[in-house]
Amino acid sequence: MPGHFEPLPGGGAAVALDDVEISIIRSLAVQLLELIGPGPAEDAPDDPLAELFAEGPSEPPSDPVLRRLFPDAYTDPEGTPGPKRADEQKAYSAEFRRYTENDLRAGKRENALAVVRSLDALTAETGGTGDSGGGAVLKLTPQESQAWLRALNDLRLAIGARLEITDEDDTDLLYRLPDEDPRKPMVMAYLWLGGLQETLVTTLLP
Repeated sequence: MPGHFEPLPGGGAAVALDDVEISIIRSLAVQLLELIGPGPAEDAPDDPLAELFAEGPSEPPSDPVLRRLFPDAYTDPEGTPGPKRADEQKAYSAEFRRYTENDLRAGKRENALAVVRSLDALTAETGGTGDSGGGAVLKLTPQESQAWLRALNDLRLAIGARLEITDEDDTDLLYRLPDEDPRKPMVMAYLWLGGLQETLVTTLLP
């Protein structure tokens, strides 16, 4: 079980994590929450309908990580379109973003929060300190497993954007980075999360 998810009887998944791994995943999830930001109705908690009817942004985010997490909905898969087609795609993407991005952000916040909460509960149960050594077996329900799967994907997209990974060739180059390269820790986290994600997907297959 160490380093990879395994199925639980009756559904769900389990993985053994040491204190350092718990700390890394939790820290990354918290950073993702900070990057995504609060919901549009955070400043108006007395109005439960505020977030429901709030319109989202129409322009793509300036941060490359957020652009990776919230890409334009309409792009030309064949290549660079003509000016008229480009203007149409931009207008369609702006309209789609306005009415969907808030919901997408809310979903990604909930997934990241699910990761933080489950790790906090695990630490509380085991009395972990977050120092090296120790650890415990994290057990997830089927619903928690799905949230974790989506959150792991978002974390890898975020790290991949910071590393400027755009295709498989970029990933191959990262494997060959020298240990003294400052990107090395981020690369190791990217590859490790990929392994966790892959085994979780396998675990959840029917």
